[in-house]
Amino acid sequence: MINAVVNATQTQPAAQFTPVKKESPQSKPKTTATDTVQISSASKAAMQEATETSAQTAQEASSGDLQAQLKLARQAAAKMPTGSSHSVKA
Repeated sequence: MINAVVNATQTQPAAQFTPVKKESPQSKPKTTATDTVQISSASKAAMQEATETSAQTAQEASSGDLQAQLKLARQAAAKMPTGSSHSVKA
């Protein structure tokens, strides 16, 4: 036996999908942010001291550079074995 469909509901069609066009990277103007940094002379000197070689430090120390002499004294003190009776005053 065949029964008639009485309560059929009509479904709504699914929403249409419309792809969103992305702008190509070439169409946007490129902006570049630029920052200017000024490094103080004290910072430049500290950077130079931190990156100089041991040969440069020795040369400066032999020329009378007090800072180089102190650096060499600190390095020599660091190389001394602990418990040594020697002392280095910097």
